[in-house]
Amino acid sequence: MAAPKHLAETISAVPHKPGVYRYFDDQGRLLYVGKAKDLKKRVSSYFNKNTYDSGKTRVLVKKIADIQYIVVDTELDALLLENSLIKKYQPRYNINLKDDKTYPSIVIKKERFPRIFPTRQIIKDGSEYFGPYANVKQMHAVLDLIKKLYPLRNCNFNLSKENVEAEKFRVCLEYHLGNCLGPCVGKMAEEAYNENVAAIREIIRGNHSDVIKTLRRHMQLFSDELQFEKAEEMRRRIETLQSFQAKSTIVNPSIHNVDVFTIASDKKTAFVNYMKVNNGVIVHSYTSELRKHLDESDREILEFAIIQIRDRFHSQSREVFVSVEPEIMLPDVVFHLPQRGDKKKLMELSLRNAKFSLLDKLKQQEQTDPESARQRILESLQADLRLKELPIHIECFDNSNIQGASPASACVVFKNGKPSKDDYRKFNIKTVEGPDDFASMREVIYRRYKRLVDEGETLPQLIIVDGGKGQLSSAMTAIDSLDLRGQIAVIGIAKKLEEIYFPGDSIPVYINKRSPSLKLIQHLRNEAHRFSLKHHRDRRSTAAIQSELTEIRGVGFRTMQILLFHFKTVDAIRKAPLEELEKVVNKRVSNSVYAHFHS
Repeated sequence: MAAPKHLAETISAVPHKPGVYRYFDDQGRLLYVGKAKDLKKRVSSYFNKNTYDSGKTRVLVKKIADIQYIVVDTELDALLLENSLIKKYQPRYNINLKDDKTYPSIVIKKERFPRIFPTRQIIKDGSEYFGPYANVKQMHAVLDLIKKLYPLRNCNFNLSKENVEAEKFRVCLEYHLGNCLGPCVGKMAEEAYNENVAAIREIIRGNHSDVIKTLRRHMQLFSDELQFEKAEEMRRRIETLQSFQAKSTIVNPSIHNVDVFTIASDKKTAFVNYMKVNNGVIVHSYTSELRKHLDESDREILEFAIIQIRDRFHSQSREVFVSVEPEIMLPDVVFHLPQRGDKKKLMELSLRNAKFSLLDKLKQQEQTDPESARQRILESLQADLRLKELPIHIECFDNSNIQGASPASACVVFKNGKPSKDDYRKFNIKTVEGPDDFASMREVIYRRYKRLVDEGETLPQLIIVDGGKGQLSSAMTAIDSLDLRGQIAVIGIAKKLEEIYFPGDSIPVYINKRSPSLKLIQHLRNEAHRFSLKHHRDRRSTAAIQSELTEIRGVGFRTMQILLFHFKTVDAIRKAPLEELEKVVNKRVSNSVYAHFHS
């Protein structure tokens, strides 16, 4: 798509420099903000394509009426500026961080005898804020631990030196309960109070080991001075903190001051999980939903999320574990893609959280909007199998036989992601002798699509064959004989490891076990197996009935039908008295049937 004349002039003036570009429509509305290390190449790339990977990109390009750009010194500056502009203006075609919640933080107020409490308001008065906490339960667990370890005031009096010396306050119920040591009446020194606050600050940061060392030093000092009650109090605090640390430690305590970012996505949505780890303890865990607009890659989304989330949680970690290694470079930050050990376990834990969030989203959508949920699953299947068309119509085949006896096959049909049972078909194998699954599959595929072609019926977008390379090869032989190769996508699924085979490719593809795409394929395969097995059992049952009745002298196929129509089952015929049999068939045949079962 060539750029219009007025845009072509703007593009010709764009420099080969790093920076940020902005697209506007004819009403002056901001459509899109992007970054580039070479502005000219990136902006030009939108207008020198005949086809686009995404329909949304094509629509965006048609709407562009004006282009503006900002040149910066480095690619990092471009990244930070892009995030700032997206956060401020939220353009329609940019990745959208779907989170408007205000999460609480723990504040240590800047005052004499500081109060410590949760808050959702950030006041720039010099107070210290820790968080925000996406997991409110986790925040309250930390506050409860602090309350057990250190008695602090919770009143909002102005405990200035002058007010305390003037005896303006009296002790309250909290003092009598032992929850406060009475700094308002001078019963607790400011130095001792501030020492407790310093320890609390380290606990909030997750540095439990340092606090335990300090408490042990105090316990030994009190013990040496024969202050056994105070030494016992220090021991109680150590045990409380150690118990909390044991419950909180997830991985090796040597993993300290680390951020973890992982991503799970489908065609429209991505979930990024963030974990903050100190001394093996996860002090923050947060999963954010991001809405795709232009089929952005996982790497692009993760780069965007890392900047946004680190800024939100005020992270200063210099080491970041990721599931997809970004191309961005942040000052004094090293990215790692863990390959083994505790670091990999930590990354996998984060990735599971991201995947669970994605699955929960799909489950919720299935309940509230099942049609949209099925559409997403089909789009996911199209992407995983690299199909040209959305697989609205899928057919799956399975064979059943026991040592070649009563061979049968079945075809199940799914339309719009759900079974279309009126379109199911049963097949009796006609041209194959003995247990030859490959030949049976070739016959059934040929018969099914020969008929559809002859009758002018619509063909499916996807055929699934229950089996590996051999079954798939047999199916493709039938497809080729009908000149349908290229018109229908065909895959085989091998049961053991859920391997997906493509025609002409000996190396299988593995779809994520939790993927909705694989679950749909498994549903089709299992339904085909059930339907085929039922057809096979019906054939065996009919064959058994026929062999038992037709071996009776004087009973032919027509007589067998008359008997079964009246008595329904062979067992009922066996138990019927002679008089009852004579009412259905003539006397000679009834005597023969009765004698067969009662001799």
